[in-house]
Amino acid sequence: MVIDADLARRLVAAQFPQWAELAVTPVELDGWDNRTFRLGAELSLRLPSGDWYALQVDKEQRWLPRLAPHLPLPIPQPVARGEPGAGYPYPWSVYRWLEGEPASSCSVPDPVALASALAAFLAALQRVAASGGPAPGAHNFFRGGPLATYAEETEQAIAALGGEVAAGVLRRVFDDALDARWEGEPVWVHGDVAAGNLLLRDGRLEAVIDFGCSAVGDPACDVVIAWTLFSGSSRAAFRAGLGVDPATWSRARGWALWKALITLVGDLERGDRAAAAATRRVIDRVVADHAAGS
Repeated sequence: MVIDADLARRLVAAQFPQWAELAVTPVELDGWDNRTFRLGAELSLRLPSGDWYALQVDKEQRWLPRLAPHLPLPIPQPVARGEPGAGYPYPWSVYRWLEGEPASSCSVPDPVALASALAAFLAALQRVAASGGPAPGAHNFFRGGPLATYAEETEQAIAALGGEVAAGVLRRVFDDALDARWEGEPVWVHGDVAAGNLLLRDGRLEAVIDFGCSAVGDPACDVVIAWTLFSGSSRAAFRAGLGVDPATWSRARGWALWKALITLVGDLERGDRAAAAATRRVIDRVVADHAAGS
């Protein structure tokens, strides 16, 4: 399906004529799960690209306004809910525009400060009452659910990579993660804490976006950024600020390893050497952290 600015413009004109004269422009850094467009100066459009992602629309419309008052940083604010139309089969959302540049596309002058600010945000998110919140499931790819959900896929990736990776070492890291059971009460999780979902202004964390994978459950999935973005003192600051216990840290390594392994398989299949090198660095960090007994 082609989800472009022309489609977005037609959807807005048909369903929200009060905004029909506003310019619809693609954002510089777009996602795969949803297509995002800027609508005028103060609004944005978020159009799911498939069935699973469309399941997230009503969840975000319902829960983001309830989460926002409890959080120390801005998050997406729903303004309206769009319906299927113009050949587009899914519901979609209109949000307030949030200023900032994704951490994935700019330099981070103070990684420790960023790690501390993110930890404070996630700690506040975990303190929000989780009663009645959405359980992990297909709508969020089971983020916040048992890591065992992806045990078979992890093993398949290790087998597919063959001599590209140290299979025995990786299996030990993942097995340790599986053994570190979650025994706490469910808490709110963002589900996709990645550099592309952290907006910075003047080098400081300004907002956290894309709550499509949010749910209530095990917080380990939100700790993966410890190895994908942080290192050394910034990783230590993130762990300390969030108060991550050893078992959750171990499960988080498992989540990070699963994602990195399946990503590396794709990188190599496409022949993308630069992406593969970056993914290998994540795997190396996870393995080194496990070896250090952290």
